[in-house]
Amino acid sequence: MKTQNKKFTIQCLGFLFFALSFSACVVPVSIVEKKANKNTPERFNNVQDSTNTAKTVWKNYFTDPYLLALIDTALHNNQELNITLQEINIAQNEIRARKGEYLPFVNLGGGAGVDKTSRYTSQGASDEISEIKPGKPTPTILPNTYFGAFASWEVDIWHKLRNARKVAVTNYLSSIEGKNFLVTNLVAEIANSYYELMALDNQLEIIQKNIEILNNALVIIKLEKEAAKVSELAVRRFEAEVFKTKSMQYKIQQRIVETENRINFLVGRFPQPVQRDSQHFNELTPTKIYAGLPSQLLENRPDIKQAELKLEASKLNVSVAKANFYPSLGLSASLGFRSYNPLYLANLPQSLMSSLAGDIAGPLINKNAIIATYKNANSKQIQAVYEFERTILNAYIEVNNQLSNIDNLSKNYNMKNNQVEALTQSTAISLKLFKSARADYMEVLLTQRDVLESRMELIETKMQQMNALVNTYRALGGGWN
Repeated sequence: MKTQNKKFTIQCLGFLFFALSFSACVVPVSIVEKKANKNTPERFNNVQDSTNTAKTVWKNYFTDPYLLALIDTALHNNQELNITLQEINIAQNEIRARKGEYLPFVNLGGGAGVDKTSRYTSQGASDEISEIKPGKPTPTILPNTYFGAFASWEVDIWHKLRNARKVAVTNYLSSIEGKNFLVTNLVAEIANSYYELMALDNQLEIIQKNIEILNNALVIIKLEKEAAKVSELAVRRFEAEVFKTKSMQYKIQQRIVETENRINFLVGRFPQPVQRDSQHFNELTPTKIYAGLPSQLLENRPDIKQAELKLEASKLNVSVAKANFYPSLGLSASLGFRSYNPLYLANLPQSLMSSLAGDIAGPLINKNAIIATYKNANSKQIQAVYEFERTILNAYIEVNNQLSNIDNLSKNYNMKNNQVEALTQSTAISLKLFKSARADYMEVLLTQRDVLESRMELIETKMQQMNALVNTYRALGGGWN
């Protein structure tokens, strides 16, 4: 009889081992990993030079001391940046949690309770005839007290837990690159807003000077009207132009307030005046930009490095999901003291308890959830490939657009400057002709209007030039180091 039971047990264990082995060897989903394309064009605008402006730290790229102070303050106080820093801490803690999952868990504890076993069970029948001590039968209600250490450990045979830790590490590094990308954009946004503020100051000054010129012209028109050389219509038209220009002044003043507050928000402080020196804005000379090689974008752009790390994490997640098809091996152990009376816990070795067990289990039937998780991990890996390639393409196009923008803005500024000089000369000419009755008052009015518009556009173009330099620096991957 014992031989038959032993043979049956061996058969059951053999079947269980075969089933687990079969489930471990058969992954019912065939998935091909998609490779990322890291190829980039050889050069920007037919220029092949490895010198790269992105290597220049922002403290050396920008020279305005007021702007440098704003950026430095923002890197300490900006709320969004500080939120991101906490996300990095969270990602770092996740690494520690993942590491703990493939190490043994050991708990220390104890407890007490009572137990009443039915007499119509094997345990109850045994207690009925047994004695705790000679002449003292086992009580019907038996107390239970224990104290000891309990350990459990999932043996990471297939490196599922270790790969999960690698995913956490990769996500942590990705969060750092995300922070660097945020710093790059923060530096660029502050610089752009600062140059916009300087441009608005100059536009406001131009408007105020134009109001003064229009008021002087209005005085002349009124004198001409008294001399019956012009009609009341001329006076009203010049007065209307004065009012129109004054309304522009208030619009510019409002834009100055909003731009200052945008900078204050980025810097992380309540509204206050932003220190700047706008007097020499027109004299700012665009610095020479060295774009380097397109392949350097993969090294310099934090968003590309972040996308690459996310791609690496997605590949590891596929391995983690695949390991769910394989059986897992678990070990458990305990060592401590157990007794029906707390006073007997110190009686050794009678009160000593210990155990050691191992179990192996794997999926056999109904693997739908595991298959779905595996397929989703693969789809996310393919998504990460496309996102990585898209980020590279976007970076190259951004740089290419900004380099073209710098060139065209330089030519545009030269033309605008020539236009301003020509219109400024025509203003004096039109006023002289008007005084000598050789020109109509409308010519004077329209010339003044054209001069104002051209000067405003010249300042706008200068601002666009400075913004293009900032945006090119950002597009190349500068500003975070």
